Amino acid sequence: MNAARPSHLRWHLIGLVALGGAIGTAVRAVLAEAAPAVDGVSWTILGINVVGAFCLGLLLEHLARRGPDEGRRQTVRLFVGTGVLGGFTTYSTLADDTARLLTDGRWGAGSGYALLSVVLGLVAVVGGLALAARTRRVGGAR
Repeated sequence: MNAARPSHLRWHLIGLVALGGAIGTAVRAVLAEAAPAVDGVSWTILGINVVGAFCLGLLLEHLARRGPDEGRRQTVRLFVGTGVLGGFTTYSTLADDTARLLTDGRWGAGSGYALLSVVLGLVAVVGGLALAARTRRVGGAR
């Protein structure tokens, strides 16, 4: 009967997402504290979001090529993808940083930071997808 319950109603999966989110958020907080924003631009957050996008693309493509989203694959996706990487990346901070730059009248910096973040994030996720696909082809079918 438990297998028929949607994953968002399974307490152990909710707990895994929460644990993963706590881990990812803690890592992000340590990195952001170690390298604070420079002149209102948080290059650390930009890097975190790009690395997170790459890792998410890599993870999801790898899992999708291994089979349906169930069992261990679903658990890994929820813990690492939704939890760890969801907590690690922070597009809300990107939005807040951008808004602060724009509010301060720094339209070039604000719009450039937002655009660069989105474009690099897209390139990173496509790179992760491509790397996982290539690795799978090179490694052969399993």
